Amino acid sequence: MPARRRPAPARDPEPTRARILAAAKAEFARSGLGGARVDRIAERAGANKRMLYYYFDSKDGLFRAVLEATYEHIREAEKALHLDALDPHEAIRRLIEFTWDYHLQHPEFLSLLNSANLHRAEHLKSSTKVRRMHSPFVAMIRDILERGVRAGVFRSGVDAVQLYISIAALAYFYLGNNYTLSAIFGRDLKAKKACQERLAHMTELVLGYLRKA
Repeated sequence: MPARRRPAPARDPEPTRARILAAAKAEFARSGLGGARVDRIAERAGANKRMLYYYFDSKDGLFRAVLEATYEHIREAEKALHLDALDPHEAIRRLIEFTWDYHLQHPEFLSLLNSANLHRAEHLKSSTKVRRMHSPFVAMIRDILERGVRAGVFRSGVDAVQLYISIAALAYFYLGNNYTLSAIFGRDLKAKKACQERLAHMTELVLGYLRKA
């Protein structure tokens, strides 16, 4: 029996690949990796299902590509802030504000992270692309901290990775558990005023921790 040939790539492959990634992102965010269906992704993308396998090999390969594209998007958006051109205090304030706004405006980001963690980040562990893009990001935060120490406004000895995890966690936990927290405390924590208060609290908390005594 002759081997089954892979489908020929589209004449203009990038738009097709981009449509598949966008459709997969929506499907994975809605249903998680386990509940996502390749048929639905193909239909949403307007692509032959075999083309998904041509570009991404498997459903797991497609999920890894979605995670890579998702992280690339947030890291590129952070680069556009040009934090290296700001004084250290303002740079950290802008990073906190951006992180909060990004999590707030991209709920699919939280859903994808939840799914990735459910599968013990196996897809991220096999991605050299994600590791490469995070090294300069950590270096940027480290530089901001060092500039703050030299300027006499930040305490010394702060770990850049731990700091960013804390900033992200302050946004992630609040928004990822918003329904339960709102029910428990009897407050609409997604209301505009509550979100503004949360950002102010996050900013004061982080900058207060960094402030040199």
